Amino acid sequence: MLVIRACRRIHCYRSRGQPLDHVFLWRGLFIMAACSISNINGQIRYSVPEEIKKGSLIGNIAHDLGLDVQRLRSGRALIVSGDSTEYVELKTDKGILVVKERIDREQLCAETTPCSFTFEIILDNPVELHHVTVEILDVNDHSPTFPKDVIHFEISETATPGARFQLGSADDPDVGFNCIQNYIISQNDNFILKQHARQGGAKYAEMVLQKPLDREQQPRLSLIITAIDGGNPQRSGNVKIEVNVLDANDNAPVFNQSVYKAIVAENSPTGTYITTVNASDADSGTNSLVSYSFTNMKVISEIFELDERTGVIKLTGDLDYEKAKKYEIDIEAKDQGGLGDSAKVIVDLIDVNDNAPTISIMSFFTPVSEDAPLGTTIAIFSVKDVDAGDNGHVVCTVDQNIQFKLQSSLRNYYSLVTDAALDRERVAEYNITITATDSGSPALSALKTLNLKVSDVNDNPPRFQKSVYTTYVAENNPPGLSIFTLSAQDDDWNQNARVSYLLDETTVGGSPVSSFISVNADSGVVHALRGFDYEQIKSVHVCVKAQDGGSPPLSTNVTLDIIIQDQNDNAPQVLYPVQTGASVVAEIVPRAADVGYLVTKVVAVDVDSGQNAWLSYKLQKATDRALFGVGLQNGEIRTVRQVTDKDAVKQKLTVVVEDNGQPSRSAVVSINVAVADSFPEVFPEVLSEFTEFTHEKQYDDNLTFYLVLALAAVSFLFITCVVVIISVKIYRWRQSRFLYQSNLPVIPYYPSHYADTGVTGTLPHGYNYEVCMTTDSRKSNCKFSTLGGQNVLVVDPNFAETMQSPMKERNFLEDSGECSEMVRSTRK
Repeated sequence: MLVIRACRRIHCYRSRGQPLDHVFLWRGLFIMAACSISNINGQIRYSVPEEIKKGSLIGNIAHDLGLDVQRLRSGRALIVSGDSTEYVELKTDKGILVVKERIDREQLCAETTPCSFTFEIILDNPVELHHVTVEILDVNDHSPTFPKDVIHFEISETATPGARFQLGSADDPDVGFNCIQNYIISQNDNFILKQHARQGGAKYAEMVLQKPLDREQQPRLSLIITAIDGGNPQRSGNVKIEVNVLDANDNAPVFNQSVYKAIVAENSPTGTYITTVNASDADSGTNSLVSYSFTNMKVISEIFELDERTGVIKLTGDLDYEKAKKYEIDIEAKDQGGLGDSAKVIVDLIDVNDNAPTISIMSFFTPVSEDAPLGTTIAIFSVKDVDAGDNGHVVCTVDQNIQFKLQSSLRNYYSLVTDAALDRERVAEYNITITATDSGSPALSALKTLNLKVSDVNDNPPRFQKSVYTTYVAENNPPGLSIFTLSAQDDDWNQNARVSYLLDETTVGGSPVSSFISVNADSGVVHALRGFDYEQIKSVHVCVKAQDGGSPPLSTNVTLDIIIQDQNDNAPQVLYPVQTGASVVAEIVPRAADVGYLVTKVVAVDVDSGQNAWLSYKLQKATDRALFGVGLQNGEIRTVRQVTDKDAVKQKLTVVVEDNGQPSRSAVVSINVAVADSFPEVFPEVLSEFTEFTHEKQYDDNLTFYLVLALAAVSFLFITCVVVIISVKIYRWRQSRFLYQSNLPVIPYYPSHYADTGVTGTLPHGYNYEVCMTTDSRKSNCKFSTLGGQNVLVVDPNFAETMQSPMKERNFLEDSGECSEMVRSTRK
């Protein structure tokens, strides 16, 4: 309460213009500096003395604004000042304002009073703006100074008492009570001082002649003028007055008007005419010559020029409406005798649009997440134009066709917010240009570009170009072979775009697919873990998952079809005739066989596929090449000419079965053919020769053992054959009698365990015939028919057991005519 009363008392004394006691004034200043807080028009206002040391407390802004210190921190409170120098600092942890830089009132405001500067404290989340004004109180830190150290006067001795002599005013940058309050002249008999105040309140003095001068008694006078301010302690400045006493100049110059006014634009060039002052002197001759000069030379002489003879004032410096809106120029006119008069020239400046707006970014939040919701604040900024009127009215815009817009809730303060959804994969960063344009003519503008980066969110799964990939691998591949490379693209960035490849655990033929295939998790290269066999596996279907490194991760599945390609790695296999080392297979061809007689058929298969399984048959060796031929595609062995009596009874054929692979593979089969009209005819000698031929390579060094074994086998075979022949004779006789009476047709029989090659040699098809053959007489011997559609004789050590079953299952006809016709029709 005492502080408030003291502040009111000081303001009261100032408003009345009454002098203040120095001690009371000093105390009042410091009380105001430490404790004075006022709220004017809704603004927080503080007062501090100039030249206060850095770190000094200005005020508790949190308390005065009714804010919590935590709100200052969470709202990221900051000071926004349009000036280049920031004089105060906000301590958000304590909620106070302190002095940041040295404050010189004279440098900040010059002669303007009261002197203050304003700034805004802005908080976000939500945005709040508080205006703060800090008034700078003047302290008496400058002494009065005169423009010149010595002032010369030449005064006529005829000057009458009361004549005035202008001294001008001393300069004191301080204001108020600290500026010049009094002028004192040194002790003398002729002059006294009179003090005056100009319209702005500045005091100046003039000497008044009190006692006439007498050049003969005192031709020269030296006086000291002292200017004293009202500070505590007081400061003063001196100027020396040199007076030369002249003769007879009793009329002083007089201006034709006391105040001159001029208007000039602030951008006027150097040399621009301002105005002309004019003073007249009633004297004549040299005493009427008038010279003009500035009395306040310190600032004015840098901007304006005065012709001391003509009184013309011109512009010599640069004008700036933002620094000074008008100038008051004090003009003095003096004649040769030192008599003079004073006048004032007021120059008003016209503002022009010479200042572009300025954009101050207070907060800028980058990067921003691509999933940021609409209306997310990107930046907070302010715009300012120091021009006046329309020249200082600013309109702010942002680039068109972008996902941002401006919002403004306070004058000259804007928020840049999102206006559409962001997508980093489409645009990873934005160069947002903010344009501030004033309303002057021509308009001036300022640009500020913000580089906003968009941070990635894992919103894109890995992407394959296809949903199914197909690759081909030749069988018998080496383990570890690179089969295929899977590649997935992820439009996200960094870790979110790091793709890993995972093999889905399925089964192939009852085995896990991981035992066949592996996938490199980083490169996506698919390797075969073992060699494939086309005959076992024709294809492998693999499901691979591409998963990114985001959180949570996203994934995409793709199917890889691995087609196994066949290679010619299997030779043909002969199914018939069966090649065994313990038996001899002999095909019987009757001597009466016609051309094209089907002797037998070589049946072979190849487990490969395609052209690798296309089989062809060739007769490699034959006892008589002119007698037999082999079908190239079907493997049928037929007679190519009529059998004659000259043909050898024992015929040995070697047939080569080849596939169509590259390179081709083959198998060799040996076929024994007996040319005879009946079974007993070939048995004793021909079959024994086949047997010997077949087993001739099986002898080893233990010859005795094999000889004994052969003897026992031959004996047993002979006895068995006799029994079989007798049984056959009886069976034929009975069967012939039955067929002769019944006239039954011949029925072909197709066993299921043989295959006909057909065109390709591998197509399954039953191919077998059960044939009855006779000679010219009904009671002639019958030829035995077995598998393969031809007469086959099997001879081995167990001959009797081998022959019993087929002999019981077949019927033989004695009627050669009927049986021969049936044989022909069957073969056709």
